Parts: sequence; C-alpha cells; structure tokens
Amino acid sequence: MLVVLLALVFAAIELLPGDAATATAERGEGAAGVAARRRLLGLDRPVWERFWDWITALPAGDLGTSARGERVGDLLAAPLPNTVLLGSTAFVLTVLGALALGTWAAARPKGLVDRTVDLASTAAFALPEFVVAVGLLLVLSLWTGWLPAATVTGADGTPAGWTTLVMPVLALTVPQTGWNTRIVRGALADQAATPHVEAARLDGLSTRQVLLRHALPGAWPAIATGVATSTGMLLGGTVVVETLFNYPGIGTVLAGAVADRDTPVIAAVVACSAALITVVLLLADLVRARTLGARS
Repeated sequence: MLVVLLALVFAAIELLPGDAATATAERGEGAAGVAARRRLLGLDRPVWERFWDWITALPAGDLGTSARGERVGDLLAAPLPNTVLLGSTAFVLTVLGALALGTWAAARPKGLVDRTVDLASTAAFALPEFVVAVGLLLVLSLWTGWLPAATVTGADGTPAGWTTLVMPVLALTVPQTGWNTRIVRGALADQAATPHVEAARLDGLSTRQVLLRHALPGAWPAIATGVATSTGMLLGGTVVVETLFNYPGIGTVLAGAVADRDTPVIAAVVACSAALITVVLLLADLVRARTLGARS
C-alpha cells in the first residue's frame, strides 16, 4: 500500500502545472537555464523511471535530493522533532480529553451532562483545524494579546517557549477530541448493555466502579481504533496549523515543497507519515487482539 501511495504522489505532482525547474528558477533566468536545471533534476526522464530510482534507494535510507540541491534527509532532520513535539502533545491531550469527557457523559446517560457533551463534541469535530486556528488567533492573540500570533523560535530552530505551542496544539486537539469523545461515549454505551456490566450494576457497585472496572476494559478495542484513526487526521492537520502559526515543522516544509513541485521532499514526508500511521494502526490492532483474546 505504501508503494502504491508513493507512486500516486509522483503521478499527482507530475499532473500539476509547472515543474520543479520552473518553480525554483532564479528571477530573470532564461529558457536555456531552466532547461539545464530540468536536465540536472532529471525531469527530462519518464516519471516512472524517477520513481523507481527513488523507491529503490529508500530502503537504504536515501530520501533523495531536493530541487534546491539539499539532501532530503538533512532537510527534514531539523523540523521533524518539532512536529513530533506538536503532534505527540496534541495526541496525548486528545486521548485524555476524550476519555474524561466520554466517561463523564457515560456516567450520566441521557442527562444534561450527556446531552451537553454530545452537542459540544459534535460541534468540535465539525470544525476544521484552520477554523479553530483562526478563532484562537482572533481571541487569544489579536483581541487579548495573551499569546503570540506566530511561533517564535530559538537559535536551534525549536520553539522558544511553551506559550508558542498553546494555540497550535489546541487547534489540533479540539476537533480530534470531539471525534474521540463520541467514540468513547458510544463504546461505553455498547458495553453498558452487555451482561457482565449489567451484573456488576445489579451487584450494587458504584457507577465509577462499573465504568472503570467493567465497561472501559471492554471498550478499549473501539477506543484504540478511533485513536489510531486520529493519528492520520492529526498529521494532516499539522500542515495547515504549522503554516498558519509559522511553526517550524514538517508541515511547513511540505507546504513549501508543494509550491516548488519538489517531488522527493513530498514523497519523503508522505513516507514518514505513512510509516508512523502504520505503526499506530498496528498498535491499535494489538490492543484489540489482546483485549478480545483476554475476554475469550
């Protein structure tokens, strides 16, 4: 699947207007210079041939060379930790928030809290990351001045302080918390109708004990699947969020690479993202298999 995905990336970039030679040409450079750059970048070769050279070098850790002459591995080495910091923080907050809100709503089925959480989670999931980001910029930066509108970086290229992370993390966390809250609430509702949860309730256990000891363990497979799905959504959202907040991450590099029609950089980002999503999905499958195996 990864090979097919990367082949589609090469084909999609090929279909875009222009190419890397024209996008990265110097101002005033003539047709002869652009043609020479095109030959230097190998753009005069068939796309399938360029893809084959790139994919066969990938197992050795060679991600190719960018249209501006930089090794793609070196180009991604600096922003990758920043994206990992942003994405992992948003991921942890998403999981904790969804578990807390979903369990809170499940403890009061069909009550005011349950209806409020249901409405709020639906509204949060319906908001794209860029809408949340713009709203945060208006409220927390332009109107109140509490947080900086753009990410301030230190000499090493990393965010200068935790305040620059607040709005990007929230912009990623809010929609995915809404999505996962609904999954947690639905999984717990399904477990509430199972015989062992009914028996625990009839035995006189408190609502907290029934939820945490009997309902939540059985709901883990569905919750793990939802959280794993959120990983891809979080990575997709980072492109928009990092661009809006000028965050020094891979999303910003990807946006620039698309503008430059820089196929090796785009393919490398897709490969890294797909590998990460694959690992998370595998972990979710392991959680599901372990839970279902223990129950059987």
